[in-house]
Amino acid sequence: MANSLRFLAIDAVNKANSGHPGMPMGMADIATVLFSEFMNFNPKDPLWPNRDRFIMSNGHGSMLQYGLLHLLGYDLSLDDIKNFRQSGSKTPGHPEYGHTVGIETTTGPLGQGLATAIGIALSQKIMGTKFGKDKFNNTTYVTVGDGCLMEGISHESAEIAARLNLDNLIVLFDSNGISIDGKTDITSITNITGRFASYGWETIKADGHDHQEISDAIAWAKLQNKPVLIEFKTHIGFGSTNLQDTAKAHGSPVGEEEAQAIRKHLNWEYPPFEIPKDIRKSWEMAAKHGKRNYTKTTISNNINLLEQVLENLDEIKIATANEKPKLSTRQASGNCIDVIMPLMETMVSGSADLTGSNNTQPKNYRAVTADDYNGNYIHYGVREHAMGAIMNGLTLGGIRAISGTFLVFADYLRPSLRLSALMGLPVVHVLTHDSIGLGEDGPTHQPIEHLAMLRATPNLTTWRPADLVETAECWQTILQQTNKPAALALSRQGLPTIRTKHSEENLSAKGGYILRREQGELQGIFLATGSEVHLAVGAYDALKKENIHTRVVSLPSVEVFLSQDNNYRDSILPPEQQNRVVVEAASHFGWHALAPQGKLLCLYGFGASAPATELYEKFGITAHDARNAMIDLLAH
Repeated sequence: MANSLRFLAIDAVNKANSGHPGMPMGMADIATVLFSEFMNFNPKDPLWPNRDRFIMSNGHGSMLQYGLLHLLGYDLSLDDIKNFRQSGSKTPGHPEYGHTVGIETTTGPLGQGLATAIGIALSQKIMGTKFGKDKFNNTTYVTVGDGCLMEGISHESAEIAARLNLDNLIVLFDSNGISIDGKTDITSITNITGRFASYGWETIKADGHDHQEISDAIAWAKLQNKPVLIEFKTHIGFGSTNLQDTAKAHGSPVGEEEAQAIRKHLNWEYPPFEIPKDIRKSWEMAAKHGKRNYTKTTISNNINLLEQVLENLDEIKIATANEKPKLSTRQASGNCIDVIMPLMETMVSGSADLTGSNNTQPKNYRAVTADDYNGNYIHYGVREHAMGAIMNGLTLGGIRAISGTFLVFADYLRPSLRLSALMGLPVVHVLTHDSIGLGEDGPTHQPIEHLAMLRATPNLTTWRPADLVETAECWQTILQQTNKPAALALSRQGLPTIRTKHSEENLSAKGGYILRREQGELQGIFLATGSEVHLAVGAYDALKKENIHTRVVSLPSVEVFLSQDNNYRDSILPPEQQNRVVVEAASHFGWHALAPQGKLLCLYGFGASAPATELYEKFGITAHDARNAMIDLLAH
């Protein structure tokens, strides 16, 4: 059975002339024992809520997982195996969630799978507490290689797993001592089991090619009351007398001549892609064993009252238009979270040690801890990278996840955020202190290029509301999106209410709308987002007194606005009116597309350390500057 996995990998990589055969050859024994003796799964109901999860953090060895899915009876044919890495196939170069049935998460960037698996394991603890441990008593298994454990995210996430005592998590470490550049000792001298033991994990070592040792180690791991790391000593490229235990086995086809030599060495008498009936029968028996604990399960969440949540946010809009408060949009978001989370049973928020700054902690919050998984708030610590990946895992496990950090630290969670966009996961990142408006902390903490970076990410929606009304509308839109992540960029400084007349329509939902309309023939347009919208309104008011007719367009989401049809976009930004002034206290990058002949009151370098009001004056981003910019355009 293990050799069948090895040769499917060898043959598929050879046929594609691309891929990583060494890891599947080395981990085939571990995978065979795991799926034959321990895994609970059902290929005919691949989304069974109480299934065990199998995740390959070392996703370059994807052919191991594709071989398993094929042999166990998932919807993955032999032709799919033969089309490995080909356009449109179900077997891309790295496992992709939503693309291939049976793949639990997209992996490839090393360490991401481990951190995501920790999120999945945590989600199952939370779901079991909320809906019954009889429905969620599963185990999450994740394979990792040396590279996964070199990445810093492995440290961040492993410590969280220990603190939350995830005893439903077992890490299978493919300890082959090889990386792309050669033996791992040229870059790493870490005692891995000692390192994980220092976090508070249970650890054990075993021979990754001795089936009895593998079985005993996994059986022991399942009895522990802590997360477990099993260090399996393996041989990369197992079975190849020429390539075994060398970096050459890692990322290149072995070639036809070497494939024949391996067949001879392992007594495998069958041609490429042929699996004999008796071995297929053994895998069918493994699949039958996997279904031994299967019961059809549905999860009913009657408390998840989205319509009521949307109505509650409408009430915030009405009250704001009447009361006209001045508050930061981070506070505004906190007010929204307070009315959202009591009705969203499977929503969990958190922060990277910035709880008081991000306002992501709801009233009457309950922390998720090792002693109480029935909470709605996670203290991630200063670990943005792991937080993003764990949020992905929580979402894959049935939780709607919200996190908080400073916008400038989107750099730290960027890889995880990118994967959430690639997978279409509706995680929500609350990113506060979103401009030079944070003031004295200076350029290290003032995000400049980050909005452009987020807006450039496919399938991610970036929102930058201007007041509490827009913030509530952004939250309404975000909650109704189920196939993409969202980033909320929110101010530290207080802002005036600019939406002083209530609108039943969600004006922010289309990304941009006319906030102030011209009172005569249109002479120019101000485009602004977030904390700079009120500056554009100030310029509008000043020009109105001078009998100059402009309009203010608020763009809470530039990408959403650009996705609207031409008729809507042209109704907001008439093509014939190119006198346009952009006001945003962030990078100018990207704004020329909306104001090709206009003026950009943006930033062309980094910020500085000073009170916020002084910085806006220093960089020429004030209502007076906006008014003068429009006058200059009209003069030419």
